[in-house]
Amino acid sequence: MSLIAFPSALRRPPAGAGQAPASAPFSAPSAPSTAPLHPARVIVLISLWLATACNVPLWRAVLDLPGERGLGRIAFLLAFMVLVCAGNVAVLGLLAWRFTLKPVLAIAVLAAAFGCYFMSAYGIVIDTHMLTNVLQTDAHEAAGLFTWRLPLTVLALAGPPLWWLQRQRVRALPWGRRLVRQAWLVLGALAVGVLCLLAVFQPFSSAMRNHTQLRYMINPLNSVYAVGNLVARPFRQDSGPLIPVGADARLGASYTGQTKPPLLVLVLGETGRSGNFALNGYGRPTTPELSARDDLVTARNVWSCGTSTAASVPCMFSHLGKTGYEARSARYEGLIDVLQHAGLAVLWVDNQGGCKGVCDRAGESNTASSNVPGLCPDGECLDQVMLRGLEDRIAALPAEQRARGTVVVLHQIGSHGPAYFRRSDPSRKTFQPECGSVSLQECSQQQLLNAYDNSIVETDHFLNATIRWLQGRSAEAQTSMIYVADHGESLGENNIYLHGLPYAIAPDVQKHVPWITWLSPAMQQRMQLPLGCLRSALGEQHLTHDNYFHSVLGLMDVRTSVYQPQLDVFSGCAGTQRAAAAGAAAPAPASARG
Repeated sequence: MSLIAFPSALRRPPAGAGQAPASAPFSAPSAPSTAPLHPARVIVLISLWLATACNVPLWRAVLDLPGERGLGRIAFLLAFMVLVCAGNVAVLGLLAWRFTLKPVLAIAVLAAAFGCYFMSAYGIVIDTHMLTNVLQTDAHEAAGLFTWRLPLTVLALAGPPLWWLQRQRVRALPWGRRLVRQAWLVLGALAVGVLCLLAVFQPFSSAMRNHTQLRYMINPLNSVYAVGNLVARPFRQDSGPLIPVGADARLGASYTGQTKPPLLVLVLGETGRSGNFALNGYGRPTTPELSARDDLVTARNVWSCGTSTAASVPCMFSHLGKTGYEARSARYEGLIDVLQHAGLAVLWVDNQGGCKGVCDRAGESNTASSNVPGLCPDGECLDQVMLRGLEDRIAALPAEQRARGTVVVLHQIGSHGPAYFRRSDPSRKTFQPECGSVSLQECSQQQLLNAYDNSIVETDHFLNATIRWLQGRSAEAQTSMIYVADHGESLGENNIYLHGLPYAIAPDVQKHVPWITWLSPAMQQRMQLPLGCLRSALGEQHLTHDNYFHSVLGLMDVRTSVYQPQLDVFSGCAGTQRAAAAGAAAPAPASARG
């Protein structure tokens, strides 16, 4: 028998047995013969469990707040706890009716149990972005989060209330009486909540204003809010037709009479912390191969659009920038579309969880499920697998477009956690001992850092291999590479792990990302971009993902009304010849016109 007595198991007295009184129980026949509880009492008892046992991370955070200690802090915590319980009662009172009572309460208990585990284990909070990440998590990522602690925690938090709920008989009230009682229940809960809020208004408002993460730790109301926000999103952001962007795109003067087309590889990094790259001044040798080169430009002051792949990648490839993207009311095409409007060949190669919609109208190849010996242990491939057969994938693109130029996006698995130890080849595990578990709390801070830094060593090897691959194509193309990570990562600092915290409260390590550029001598000459100037201009300049869209267009010399030269990181070093030709353009190809 299942833990939950769902409506199909609820039975009325058989026909002919007489009319059951209003207080008669409705329950499974096997339920114990205890007196049935009023549905309001069931809601209150479950809400009390949710507010106490399932909110341990919240109460720990409250007890750790700076300021008054002792009885004042305990009084604030108790009032806050009653406020959370009242909020649970109000929300569940609106959702839990006769036939939905037990299912709704069971879902709330399970959601709270899972939420409590992940907040306790990784120091995360639950908001709309985190829920979006959960919905977009693939099987490999989900498996990486599964540890023996998860089922034990969920069983401990959800088992007792679900067992009690399954066995409990509930009074069946007529609909009219139930409606009145439920309305009083919700209003009473709101009144209690208001009284508690007034009693502790000053410390509560201060805590919410100065420690905004507490808002996203109120469990499971945080999940209810996130679901509601996610469901309402289509009404705020038009789900109608896709709006074209850069339909006027044309190729600039550099394409006139070209003997070799440009070939740009955009390496879309995953979970890269700028501060852990030796190229950016980190004290550990995490980038031995790139550090040995003298033809790179690295920007050390770059900030992401979001703290998760789902938030950052669509924003990076949008012309709107962070502010405009988050406030958008319609769906727009992105960078990939603009490049294709200009008549260029575009290919997306993915070794992770997909392109989040930005490559839907371009050629895409997924290598995550490949089975290449030596590169794909345990069903997950190291990033070098994307270079295998890349020439053939490019050759399959339309020849007319390839003759103009090609842009290839390589989407890394990079340093995706929590299984950092799976992100590096055994021959490149420079730092030991490393954390070999997905239960990050089981590892010391140093072991966790070692595993993460080994993944950066692997990225270093992959980027250098990509540059060497491009150098091998110098006879037929003018080549270049841009590497930018989508977001950073927390590695246990302040007991926070992984990423995905709301941007306003996320630590800098989740937002500070690396940006590395390599230009072949032919590409430097083509675009009049001396490395010395770029190093001086980009070294410490404050950059964000807002610059990405326009910088790629600038480097590929694509002219369009949506291009903003002030956001192009390369424009300040462009030679006078390029600047003078900025208004000129090669004729747009027939396939790219109107």
